[in-house]
Amino acid sequence: MHRTKDNFNYLTTAPVPKVIMTLAAPTIVSMLVTSFYNIADTYFVGKINTQSTAAVGIVFSVMSIIQAVGFFFGHGSGNYISRKLGAKEDEAAGKMAATGFFLALSLGLILMLSGLLLLRPLSYALGSTPTILPYTERYLGIILLGAPFMIASLVLNNQMRFQGNADYAMVGIVAGAVTNVILDPILIFVCDLGISGAAWATVISQVFSFCLLFYMGRREGNIRIHYRNFTFSWSFVKEIIGGGTPSLARQGLASVSTIFLNVAAGNYGDAAIAGMSIVSRIGMFINSFLIGFGQGFQPLCGFNYGAGLYARVREGFWFSVKVGFVFLLCCSVAGMAYAEEIVALFRKGDPLVIETGSAALRWQLITYPLGAWIILSNMMLQTIRKSIRATVLSSARQGLFFIPLIMILPYYLGLQGVEMCQAVADMLTFVLAIPLTGSVLLEMKRKETGR
Repeated sequence: MHRTKDNFNYLTTAPVPKVIMTLAAPTIVSMLVTSFYNIADTYFVGKINTQSTAAVGIVFSVMSIIQAVGFFFGHGSGNYISRKLGAKEDEAAGKMAATGFFLALSLGLILMLSGLLLLRPLSYALGSTPTILPYTERYLGIILLGAPFMIASLVLNNQMRFQGNADYAMVGIVAGAVTNVILDPILIFVCDLGISGAAWATVISQVFSFCLLFYMGRREGNIRIHYRNFTFSWSFVKEIIGGGTPSLARQGLASVSTIFLNVAAGNYGDAAIAGMSIVSRIGMFINSFLIGFGQGFQPLCGFNYGAGLYARVREGFWFSVKVGFVFLLCCSVAGMAYAEEIVALFRKGDPLVIETGSAALRWQLITYPLGAWIILSNMMLQTIRKSIRATVLSSARQGLFFIPLIMILPYYLGLQGVEMCQAVADMLTFVLAIPLTGSVLLEMKRKETGR
């Protein structure tokens, strides 16, 4: 446990900006590379036809559900682990690591089997049109095979990260992502598997990533996963639910909102679905930097909150928000200027896809800088176990606001309503996040003053 003690001293005493930058570097790389291979999938599949591009966008909602389960168990167990390590209760942290991992793996197997049994009705429910359905079924049927590995990988990745060992977590995730990017063109074009090749590339990379992460988790400094530490107790389950529900709500509602978006866009043709799918992937890539940066803040937040060092938590939060805002502002300016060129990279031969995608991208970029406050607020509230506030905030952007808006705005504004929906939802979420987070920051300040 030598490495764990070193992490405690470093996270609770070293300068806050240095700690966050050090921990954020590998998580930013992980997030950027992961998002890049999502974009690579869209890019290579876009070379096949518009229906394949749309199918990838439709199946993305299922992948969001799979990721939601992984983040639920990974963040739920990881938050607990970081607080217990901060309080120097290593045995409890070890039991939680095993419990979170094996529960997640079991649920992943259930999701895989359920999805395969209901493949066709599920494809229709996700928003497939008759022309897109054959591509959706081929892609989704293969993607579901990787569900247990994707979920387990996300749990291992987040548990390592919350222990302050983001460098180990990065190796596993990046290796899988690079494998996917390499396999995509080989399986799609060289082996002539089309959209099925893209799916197999994703599954193979997820299996490889899982194996590597499990191996890295047994290196010195990490809590090892042992079945004998599996503890199915209500207290542990409650901790996972409390710490993981905000992630489940955020990712789960992202999946639901994607389904609503595909259905709304489908009223304007396959090109509209493809265009919105491309914009979603671009948005994920931009936000991946901020999420990676925020993940560098979370271990510092958890350790110091568990140790009662509230001033360091507040300092880390404000530092992360400032860096995130500047980055997103720069991305917004650049994206507004070159929206058509960016969308055309993915589907150059279809002017309708470019027209829809570029308009939607410009709308979304208007409110992107506000995401720094929204995302960092959610991460802090979740890590310090303000579960209700974190769940409300994580549900707002893709659920509480987006879902009603995607049903109302297109009715009055047509396709433009679809394109601008996310921007309006982001603005309303920002307004909601101000009181939810501000009161918690003031509460920590009062606690620090009263010590």
